[in-house]
Amino acid sequence: MTRLFFIFWFTLLLSACGDDQTGTVDVKWDRDVCHRCQMMLSDRDFSAQVRTFPKNKRSKVYKFDDIGCAVLWLSTTEFKDDPKTQIWVNDYKTKKWINAKTAWYSKGLNTPMNYGLGAQATKVKGALDFQQAVKHIGEVEAKLNIHGGNLAH
Repeated sequence: MTRLFFIFWFTLLLSACGDDQTGTVDVKWDRDVCHRCQMMLSDRDFSAQVRTFPKNKRSKVYKFDDIGCAVLWLSTTEFKDDPKTQIWVNDYKTKKWINAKTAWYSKGLNTPMNYGLGAQATKVKGALDFQQAVKHIGEVEAKLNIHGGNLAH
């Protein structure tokens, strides 16, 4: 019996050391804050998450109130070109989490940080792919200087 107990706890300990986590984490709506702009996450239509995989460490998830905040924050990190980095965004129609890199983005929506992009899983007329959305976010940020230079990264 003691041997079985030891094997159980040893197996549990080993499984806790591995980092095969993927995907999103639960959001505490109206309590969690955006990692970039520090605004509360309360809009289930436009929020985003980025999961990074630091070397020799467990993955880490960062939460954002708008895909624009996620993209701009990620562009300043060491994870921006890491193919393991995962970006998730709410589908603004279904509220489900979808892969931001394969999502399609409709422009002209009222979003938390005014980047105006709503993600969806299926392509619609005039929708932007992820790279076009990243370019759009950069253009909006440059034009409106929404955040100024005072945000912590």
